This record gives sequence, C-alpha cells and structure tokens, in this order.
Amino acid sequence: MSDLYLKFVNTSVGKQAASSLGLPSPIELERWKRHDQSFIEGKVLVGAGPRPRALSALGETLRGSPATLYSPEGPATLGESSALVESGVAKTLTMEDEAIAEHKFKALVFDATGIRDTSELRCLYDFFHPTIRQIAKCGRVLIVGTDPASCKNPARAAAHKALEGFVRSVAKEIGKKGATAQLLWVAPNAENQIESSVRFFLSPKSAYVDGQPVRIGKGSGTKGRTAVNTNAPLTGKVALVTGASRGIGEAIARTLARDGARVVCLDIPATMEDLNRVAEDIGGSPLAADITEDNGPRLIADHLEDEFGGIDIVVHNAGVTRDKTLARMPEHFWDMAIAVNLTAEERIDEELMERDLVRENGRIVCVSSIAGFAGNFGQTNYAASKSGVIGYVESMARQLKNGITINAVAPGFIETQMTAAMPVTIREAGRRMNSLSQGGLPVDVAETIAWYCNPLSRGINGNVVRVCGQSLVGK
Repeated sequence: MSDLYLKFVNTSVGKQAASSLGLPSPIELERWKRHDQSFIEGKVLVGAGPRPRALSALGETLRGSPATLYSPEGPATLGESSALVESGVAKTLTMEDEAIAEHKFKALVFDATGIRDTSELRCLYDFFHPTIRQIAKCGRVLIVGTDPASCKNPARAAAHKALEGFVRSVAKEIGKKGATAQLLWVAPNAENQIESSVRFFLSPKSAYVDGQPVRIGKGSGTKGRTAVNTNAPLTGKVALVTGASRGIGEAIARTLARDGARVVCLDIPATMEDLNRVAEDIGGSPLAADITEDNGPRLIADHLEDEFGGIDIVVHNAGVTRDKTLARMPEHFWDMAIAVNLTAEERIDEELMERDLVRENGRIVCVSSIAGFAGNFGQTNYAASKSGVIGYVESMARQLKNGITINAVAPGFIETQMTAAMPVTIREAGRRMNSLSQGGLPVDVAETIAWYCNPLSRGINGNVVRVCGQSLVGK
C-alpha cells in the first residue's frame, strides 16, 4: 500500500495544509536508481578534530566520487582539517557565515577519532554549528570516532560515547529535510576498513537508516585490500536468502543479484509459484524447504554443497508473526514464532559450519526487528525471538573465524503486505513515529544487508543496525 499522505504533502496544496495545521511534512527520500550511480554527488565538507586517524582514509574514499570536497578553515580546533587541502583532495572553505551561506552540502563528514577527553568535544560545535543549516535535502552527516570499548582512559571513553548522543540528536534535527546522521566507531588501526561504510552511509542506499552507531574492527581473513568491482561487489559469490518469495526477502534477493551474486531463493513449498518467479527474474535458483523440519538444515546444506560446493552469503530472513496477548496465546503460536524466527537460524548455521560450507570471508546476516528492542503488545513470542536473534549475533561474532562475519538488521515500519493489513490508525502512527516521518521500503532493508555482504565490510562484525528512520520507540 502506498503512503497517500506522503504523496499529498509533497504537492503545493499539501505543503500549505500541513504547514497551517502543524502536521508532519515528510520528504520523499532519494534512493538508489542507476547501476552506475556514484555514491555521492554535490558538495561535501570534510573536517577533523585534533589528531585524526581516519582523515586520510576518508579523503581517499571521497576523492573517488564526483563530489566537490571542501575543508574548513577557521577555529583552531579544526586545524588538522587542512591536511586534505595540502594533499590536493579538498578546497578551503572559510568558516564564516557569509562564505558558508553560499553552499548547500550533500554531506558533512567529520573525523573525531583523535579526541582524548570531553573538553575536546568542542570541535564538534565548531564544525557543525555554522554548517548544519546548510545540509541539503536528503543530505548526510557522518562522524567517525573511536570505539569506546577500546579506550583505556575513562575520559576518552566518555568523549567517544558522547558522539552517540550527539549523532542521534543531530539526526532528529535534520530529519525534516529527509537527511540522516550516522556514527562509525573505528577500532585503533582499523581505519582502512571504513570504505564500504563511508560509501553506504553517504549514498542513497542508506535512505532509511538513521541515527545508527556502527562498530568497525580490523577484520580478519584475507589480508590486504580486496579488489572489488564497486558496481557489482558480489560478483562470483553465492548467496542463500530464506523467505525469498515476497516482501523483504524478495527485495534482498533482487538487491544481492543486482550486486553480482548468484542467489539461491528459499521458501516453503506452498510459495513455489512466487519463488520460481523471483528466481527466474534474477537469474537465481529456487529451493523449496521448510526450515523448521528436523531434516531441513541437512537438505539445505546438501543442496548448497552439491550445486555450488559451498556458500558465501547466508541471509536469514524467513519469519512469521503469530500475535496474541500472552494469556490468550495458544502454545503452537509460541512454538512456531520461536522455531521459524530463531531456532531454525541456529540449526542451519550449525549444519553449514560443521560441514565447513561457509567460505572464507563469508557473510551471515540475520533479520531481527525493533520489536526485539522495544517489545510490542501481543507479541511476546515475536519480540522474544527477535531479541534472541540479537543475542545470537553478538555471541556468534566472537566465535567465527576465517574472516566470516555475522551481523543483523532490525527493521522498523516497512511498507509490506503485513503492514498494509494493519488498522489505519496503527499504520499511520507507525509511519510517522520516526525522524523521517514515513515508512521504509523493503529495498531499504535489502541495501543494508548488501552493505554487510560487501567483501570490503570484513571489519563489520556483531553489529545490529536498525532500518527504521530512527524510530521513536526502542533503543
């Protein structure tokens, strides 16, 4: 179901009506359109606080785009920013109101990795205070800090944890423009692992991800920089997507195929007509299986081994809801939600790992939900299963070897057949209760998963990123 209110308030009459009544005026988000599209275009201001570690890596990634790069000149707290001008990557921009007013920035990027204590947080104010009003429609704010868990000094840990509150608040302030803000917490000596994340979070692919902190480590497995076709980074990879016959699963399958993967589309036998359609459209292959049956994981592993000799990407998307308040919930509602949404993922991964079928630098991605953070009335079974997914991912991330990573996405209100069936008042509340004042699309979840699966994302492990437009409920 399309969002008629969103369409209405983006007409001249609708804008006037929303303004006079004080109603939300969401902007239609820019999403990825062309296969050869650059990850960012327009003007980008790149700054740094004291002792920046990631500035060179940021400049190297950004110089590969057609964006026009600027570096701030003015406050002493931003003095290290000049390194990009000296290297010929950026032009100087004086941090004076008149000079800044002439620009609309598609992105404001800041390296805060070198901050040592809370007094040095002043560099954030000096960079963003004069520029935040100049963020363009559907613009991006990206801050790079140091993972607080790696900070031995409490004052430094406090300063870098403070970045999270700053980013979440900035995201709420710029959401009315359809703009988003994100935080990359980078471990020491992991600066060379940020490229895929910079490309994703500055691009239209991250349209519905907002106010999210991401931890990036040094990664393991293949050493050195992996050669990747940025237009088709998954070329040569084989991906398994469960629940692929429709909705979010279909979008995931199509997006991974767009990025070059050969996709095995899995769903229950009852969906074969839709499953065959999706697989045929993307040049993939269908696999009918019930992941909750005792022999389900073995049948899946047998197929992957016989047909492909292994697997590079496993996306656990299959899920069900069986809603009832706890006192009225029949036991089979509880059992099915836990079995499909959680236990089946564990059993499939266990079978694949025991048989050594997940290749080096492989990717496992699980689909959780904001219900796993916030809970929902009448969804004790569903919320328990989705919160369990988060615990599973965080624990598994510490055990995997050979460059294999595991991460999760936690969708918020996504426009699907399920949300279209909601009562209109609940549906409208779900759409508006986030910083972007609208629902997301299945492709928004799919793009986030594709970012996790990128070979250059090997430093991203154990993360749970919400795809919710910065929902006002939950964490």
